[in-house]
Amino acid sequence: MKRISLLGLCPMLLSMAAWADIVNLTNQFGSVTVTNAGIDITRSELTGFGLNWRKAPPGHRLGSISFSTGALLSGTLFGGGTFSSNDSSFVATGLGKFGVPKGAIFSGSFAGPITWTLESHTGNNYVFFLSGNVEGTLYNGRQVVGGTEQTVYVNQNSWNQNHGGSLLSGRTGIGATPILWPEPDTLLLSTTGVAIMIAATWRRRRIRA
Repeated sequence: MKRISLLGLCPMLLSMAAWADIVNLTNQFGSVTVTNAGIDITRSELTGFGLNWRKAPPGHRLGSISFSTGALLSGTLFGGGTFSSNDSSFVATGLGKFGVPKGAIFSGSFAGPITWTLESHTGNNYVFFLSGNVEGTLYNGRQVVGGTEQTVYVNQNSWNQNHGGSLLSGRTGIGATPILWPEPDTLLLSTTGVAIMIAATWRRRRIRA
């Protein structure tokens, strides 16, 4: 009777659990307002959705994403800092086309501090990286948690006029656990587990031969 080592199985099962039931969303474009009172992003186009990945055909969109943060807690707007999740929101809406649900895909808010990191600064042009955890309700009524990462462009001359900027791209993962994609350590454990299983099986077959 063949036996499979639990030591080899456990890392792989942990990796599979991290991947299970994660709804991925990608977005681009959209209007951004950045002030000490918070960051607001509206009309960002939903470009990808789902467990079985669906991507918007050229010239089309699947829906929209909008969100807002709480007030700036620490740091500065142009140097990077941390925003509050109080009175925040995060909403993804589908158009009901290309296999995407119509109406609210996800409705919730940020959970915990939101990180605002300066990625690059050239002249009056700034690129920021916003990241944070989210929690709320999925389109099927399930209570879920997850995380989001958004890249924002701000020109200081334009910002001086209306505090505005633009969203370059974003990605969000929502599911049973707040995992977007397996961390490097998880991938290493998974690979090690599979390698152990293969090596053990090959050794047993060689001994019996």
